[in-house]
Amino acid sequence: MAAVRPVVEDVAARGETALRELSERFDRVVPTSFRVPAERLAEAEKALDPEVRKAFEVAIERRRRVSEAELGEQQVEVQVADGARIIQKMIPVNRVGLYVPGGLAPLASSVIMNVVPAQVAGVGSIAVTSPPQVEFGGEPHPNILALCSILGIDEVYAVGGAQAVAMFAHGVSGLIEKVDLVTGPGNIYVVAAKRLLKGRIGIDSEAGPTEIAILADDTADPTHVAADLISQAEHDPLAGSVLVTDSTALADAVQAALEPQIRRTRHIERIRTALAGEQSGIVLVDDLDQGLAVVDAYAAEHLEIHTRNAFEVAQRVTNAGAIFIGGYSPVSLGDYVAGSTHVLPTAGAAAHSSGLNVKSFLRAVHLIEYDRDALAEVRRDVETFAEAEELPAHGAAVTVRFEDLS
Repeated sequence: MAAVRPVVEDVAARGETALRELSERFDRVVPTSFRVPAERLAEAEKALDPEVRKAFEVAIERRRRVSEAELGEQQVEVQVADGARIIQKMIPVNRVGLYVPGGLAPLASSVIMNVVPAQVAGVGSIAVTSPPQVEFGGEPHPNILALCSILGIDEVYAVGGAQAVAMFAHGVSGLIEKVDLVTGPGNIYVVAAKRLLKGRIGIDSEAGPTEIAILADDTADPTHVAADLISQAEHDPLAGSVLVTDSTALADAVQAALEPQIRRTRHIERIRTALAGEQSGIVLVDDLDQGLAVVDAYAAEHLEIHTRNAFEVAQRVTNAGAIFIGGYSPVSLGDYVAGSTHVLPTAGAAAHSSGLNVKSFLRAVHLIEYDRDALAEVRRDVETFAEAEELPAHGAAVTVRFEDLS
């Protein structure tokens, strides 16, 4: 917060001039234009490898189908008495800023996870930002640009870090209008900026390093378990990979399976650092019940269930961002094409918060309509309640409608 506050204040005060200096300082490149030209988006889409495009389109189609199902009824009406009705109307946020990380991994998939539910929710104005990349001439990664083009998003910025959140929250004269809500994962500086600016803008969550917990018994395949622990360790040296099992044989087999798989990956040191960190490890439990207690206490961002009757076991979990059931539902499936969201609560926040979904972009607004007779029916209740709270003017606001107080 101490590091981020002057950055945010600088953007608010000096606008694009500050963005240029901060981009040079943090990203080592200053974009020719912070807003990526529309023709560059189209060029990136045209240059996309056909197999990559197919993978993108599968992910988009499945995420859209799930989002449409999540949307549900947009208006619910309850007649609480004759002449008295309450309507709950779901109204989309007017303007949203979506952050797409571009650090250790340019997470093009985050474009899909943010844009698709926002579009399905009916958000009218969507802006996307991602850090400028030296190797791409100060623009975001071409895959990110291509996905924006495929999804019909033409307002894209090459701004990263805390300054991107400040840009969204305050707006920058001549460059960008402020937004109402900022969503999407980012590093600790992005998260700190979201915390600092929460209230001026809405935010989805304060996401930390990724984490996976795997609840497994002696039926689990140790090779698969090892691969899934490695897959999340690949994200970040601070990523958490935790196996919870009642089988010492499985624990030993998983440990033996890790190193051969690690040696075949690209980010060996990052993975080894994450797996050796205090945030990762193997937890031995007495039985499945104790294992469930452990994973509920951990409240992992991603939880895999590799046990007998995995679906039934999954129904007993109360705290998890997303639950992956059985040996053929790895977390990496959810990262890309499962149709579920991959923007999920971390650091135990799954005990009280949900992952990003259509409802993240909607506000529930109550419309209250009573006629005279309906208000008369509960008049004395309101007046009595108001007196009990020592707020007599509240009651008088009802009384005045039925008595001549002149």
